[in-house]
Amino acid sequence: MAGGDGRGLSTSEDHVDHYVVLGLPSGEEGSKLSLKEIEKAYRNQSRHRHPDKRPDDPNATADFQLLTSSFEVLRDETTRSSFDAKLRSRREKVLRNSFQDTKRRKMATDLQDRERAAASVDPSEEVQWKERMKAQELKNEIADFKARRAKKASEQISGKQKKEEKLGASLDKGRMLKVSWDRSAGDYDVAKLRENFERFGSVEDVVIRSKTSKNRASAIIVMTSREAMIRAAQSMGGHIANPLLVLPLEPIVPNFSSNSSVNQGESEFSNVVGAGFEAYEAFVMKKLQEVNVCSLH
Repeated sequence: MAGGDGRGLSTSEDHVDHYVVLGLPSGEEGSKLSLKEIEKAYRNQSRHRHPDKRPDDPNATADFQLLTSSFEVLRDETTRSSFDAKLRSRREKVLRNSFQDTKRRKMATDLQDRERAAASVDPSEEVQWKERMKAQELKNEIADFKARRAKKASEQISGKQKKEEKLGASLDKGRMLKVSWDRSAGDYDVAKLRENFERFGSVEDVVIRSKTSKNRASAIIVMTSREAMIRAAQSMGGHIANPLLVLPLEPIVPNFSSNSSVNQGESEFSNVVGAGFEAYEAFVMKKLQEVNVCSLH
């Protein structure tokens, strides 16, 4: 584009700054201009750049057409918004290129400095220095790798442990059942365990415990009431064919205040604590043996 009015701009659409064409500030400042300010700039430029005012300029018509085209872009809210976004993209690209150029220049300067320093250093000392630097870098990488592995392992374990610790600290053990099963005979997830125990009352929570064996798994079932826990223990704890070994987390001891209560207690809790009220761990072993014998037959 010829002449001072042309602003020295390329007429390629991808490179035209419509704000500059109208003699307006560009960039963020231009995006804040009102429509009235844009219209005023267009009228002023039209008076000076109309072809009738520049009969000797062969580019006058093309320049005025560009002026009109730029005004049409900026007067429409949609096209102006799109153009503002394009300008921002251009500025960001320029900044990135500038940053990269600065970085490249710095790298070149650093390289020259190292080369000058190396020229004044004894070759044997330089080799030793490089070896020490490589050894230190390798040591740092190994330490960083070990730290990442330890952190990942800790995060995987801590999630389950924290939930189990929270259950043990905040909930009444009198409402909790320990459930274990042989995984080879079928596995259980939270939903399946909840479905099994909701037959006896509302289930507050189910926590699958961290796996300690390939063949066996266990979980903690928290019932909303002690009565629901007793019903579940009675119904599921007394059947050898049941694949789940169900035991209260806190062994139930019946009340023997009278002869009648003894009989009632034996009837009510015999399925839970076993004949003769054996020690808790002994009863667990007995149940496991019964399950194994049943599976053999």
